[in-house]
Amino acid sequence: MASDDRLIVALDVPNILDGLDLARRIGDAAGFYKIGLGMLTGGGLALANELKQEQGKRIFLDLKLFDIGATVEAAVRGLAQYEPDFLTVHGDPQVVRAAAAGKAGKPTRILAVTILTSLDRADLDANLIRPGDLREIALERAARALEAGADGVIASPQEAAMIRALPQAAGKLIVTPGVRPAGAAAGDQKRVATPAQAVADGADHIVVGRPVWQAADPRAAVLAINAELANPQARHPNR
Repeated sequence: MASDDRLIVALDVPNILDGLDLARRIGDAAGFYKIGLGMLTGGGLALANELKQEQGKRIFLDLKLFDIGATVEAAVRGLAQYEPDFLTVHGDPQVVRAAAAGKAGKPTRILAVTILTSLDRADLDANLIRPGDLREIALERAARALEAGADGVIASPQEAAMIRALPQAAGKLIVTPGVRPAGAAAGDQKRVATPAQAVADGADHIVVGRPVWQAADPRAAVLAINAELANPQARHPNR
């Protein structure tokens, strides 16, 4: 079965050698990989360059940038030289505007983080985030980020359908972490869904990490997810 680029495999491993080994074991079953902040000091940018330039893979740099506007703009300008397909920033409008300015002229798509999928209402309370339904807050943050120039948003599967219905979301990307195949442990994710359900609810791409890299056979795990995405259930109106 050919790879399905709606699936983004998270290379949440310690270093470039482990990342290359995992990509080798998966082979042509996956064509899109996420490299996160935890891998940055382990050669993450070199891994991104190797996978994209030498192996023809698509790359998602999940760095969740957050700083003053000038710093975000400079960071995005530098990272865009690697031409990652996706790059994440926090969804605060001023951060999104700076990132959009920084990537000017490059094909990289800026994705805004609404609320981390590892958080629930109790976490928001501890962080002094205003009261209210978590999904409604995520929805409002998504709308504001898209209005500020984001190419898409990162949101949990449980918010995907609501965000897809926003007027601001027309033609924009929704990428959902916190996706777990049926029977897989949730781990540190608190707002999860299966791959087919996440796509049916409006996601353009899903991110799966532990169920792949912890599997005895990562390639087989990816192929199983690809098969689920081939199901007619895995369709949504943005397609």
